[in-house]
Amino acid sequence: MRVLITGITGFVGSHLAEYCLEKGDKVFGTVFPNHLGYETKNIDDLINKLTLFQGDLLDYGFVYETIRKAKPDVIFHLAAQSFVQDSFKSPELTLKTNIFPELNIFEAIKSLNWIEKVKVHIAGSSEEYGKVDKKECPLKENSSLRPLSPYAVSKITQDFLAQQYYRSWGLKAVITRAFNHEGARRDRRFVLSTFAEQIVRIERGLQDPVIKVGNLTSYRDFTDVRDMVRAYYLAIRKCEYGMPYNIGSGKVYQISKCLEILLTLTTYKGKISVVEDASRIRPSDVEMLHADPSVFVKKTGWKPKYKIGETLKSILDYWREEYSEI
Repeated sequence: MRVLITGITGFVGSHLAEYCLEKGDKVFGTVFPNHLGYETKNIDDLINKLTLFQGDLLDYGFVYETIRKAKPDVIFHLAAQSFVQDSFKSPELTLKTNIFPELNIFEAIKSLNWIEKVKVHIAGSSEEYGKVDKKECPLKENSSLRPLSPYAVSKITQDFLAQQYYRSWGLKAVITRAFNHEGARRDRRFVLSTFAEQIVRIERGLQDPVIKVGNLTSYRDFTDVRDMVRAYYLAIRKCEYGMPYNIGSGKVYQISKCLEILLTLTTYKGKISVVEDASRIRPSDVEMLHADPSVFVKKTGWKPKYKIGETLKSILDYWREEYSEI
């Protein structure tokens, strides 16, 4: 296939690019420019195998020309402002960044008269479910959506916009609602990655043996990013258009338990303390996100290969490599 990945330099995008190349696909990607050019660290090992387009997805002209030149069979739309905490600080930026690039992609496909040619994967989020009562879990696709952050609102909008374009125009939109996915290259702001980086800094003697944390009481359904990109690839090939699919392991772990597992993997021999940092507490937080992925599993045959301990070790090993020369 000819595959276009928006946000290819990101956490999920870089893993998906690897997977698509392994499948023999021709891979294109969009990268957001900054004053230094653009950041390619996550894809440096792949860059000679990729065709990259530098520009802003908020610019319709850029989106149109990128799709016209790439002639993709599939677009995996992953580019987004994906950090929930930041969405409280910058709600307008989050809504604009997450909604309008998708609209530009849809309109470009329409303008090119490629509705029948191009499949588009929209990466939704379990955060769409928001305020969940434990008795509602595990969550099904028809569970109520009660967003608790501007980020969640933006993902619901993406989700519904894709459904609308499918119903109105026949757009081949495949919609997934991914529950938490983690692994190597995850941004340090995300919960398991920030724990792992702090542990590695303690191992290297770069900070006192104290880990700063936010809310540890929430429960999350974690999937390894390597399993998640495989799920996305299956979704675009096997799922029906215009309807959402939950993707998750079907198992939940309290955040405190994940930290406990990470601490069992450290090479540091002394005592490590854990303290709450008020700046890491969200104004409102989702207590539990627990997936019922049975519809997706039945449709695709997907099941996770990696266990939580393997995922956590991969995150620690990533940060150890990042600090290897310090």
